[in-house]
Amino acid sequence: MRSGDVLLILVVAMLGTGVVAVQSAGLRVTDALPLDAAMSDRIIWLGIAAVLAFLAGGRLSPGFLQKRWVVWTALAVATVLSALVLIPGIGREVNGARRWIDVGPVGFQPSELAKWATVIFLAAACTWWARDLFRFRRLLLVLIPVGVMAVAVLKEDLGTSVLMLAVAAGMVAAAGAKIWHLAVMGTVAAPAIVGAIAIEPYRVQRLQAFLDPWADPTGTGYHVIQSMAAIAGPGPGGRGLGNGIQKYGYLPEDTTDFIFAVICEETGVGGAVLVVALCIGLLLVGFTVLRSASSVHARLLCLGVLLTIGGQALMNLLVVTGLAPTKGIALPLISSGGTGWLVTAFALGWIRAIDRQHAQATTPSLEASQLPA
Repeated sequence: MRSGDVLLILVVAMLGTGVVAVQSAGLRVTDALPLDAAMSDRIIWLGIAAVLAFLAGGRLSPGFLQKRWVVWTALAVATVLSALVLIPGIGREVNGARRWIDVGPVGFQPSELAKWATVIFLAAACTWWARDLFRFRRLLLVLIPVGVMAVAVLKEDLGTSVLMLAVAAGMVAAAGAKIWHLAVMGTVAAPAIVGAIAIEPYRVQRLQAFLDPWADPTGTGYHVIQSMAAIAGPGPGGRGLGNGIQKYGYLPEDTTDFIFAVICEETGVGGAVLVVALCIGLLLVGFTVLRSASSVHARLLCLGVLLTIGGQALMNLLVVTGLAPTKGIALPLISSGGTGWLVTAFALGWIRAIDRQHAQATTPSLEASQLPA
């Protein structure tokens, strides 16, 4: 079995874990919706996500994501949508943040598209101008479009904006950019991030809650305290699947940002290890594909996907365990979010496509195998 096929199995396993965890976390005492109906909706999203991953891995050519019109279109659309979400009447506000755009009955976060457009653009741009990336001016020209998109996302989704900038730094460094050039640019980006925190009172409060959650246990420190109670309260074995207590009005965002806390409360150490093992397994299989990729563009594209998935998962786990300030960032393929599942699964399908491309390039043709020695 090839690495790309193993990757697809891991994607489905993570989605399946997410369906079960979200179904359990979403239980409410007053629920009027039949459980089978709620579960069937999530299974449909799982099925669509798995199909997208399969199609991307089996039909998509990685070279398609290097075409200039594809790259610039993806970048432009993601940037425009990230800006439109801030306009009242277009963007929908959830929990004080305007992050969603509704298209009929379906809502999506433009920041989800922005982070993958960043990967597509950087993989292509670093391939086009690979010989000039050591020059400060060329590196600046490559990173300016990413910076513009990060600023468009920054207002309402600081976590994703920071993730995008970190992934960009990792990709251009791998492509040959000088570290000291990135350090100089970082001195410009850092004050902008600090400013984005300072001008929003709720972000300052989250930072204060991270430093001392017990200073305001019923206010700014409530999220992290309830999350830690869910993780540590029931002991190593957990309370049993479906038997969690924190999800009944105590732990906010239990099906999304803090789904890992619910998993820990109900399934204990075993469930926590399973989720972390699936994430690590996904990254290791992806790294295997990266090492065997047959082109610079394929390696950079694979690296971008892995950095994005790994970085997002790490940020979420640090927040849930109280090791980082609270921010609205989901656990990939686990936290509830239909469109998030779809675009993430589709992006992981690119890695399977890269593995398929390598297999085709290294497998001798039937005619060649029949030639006399």
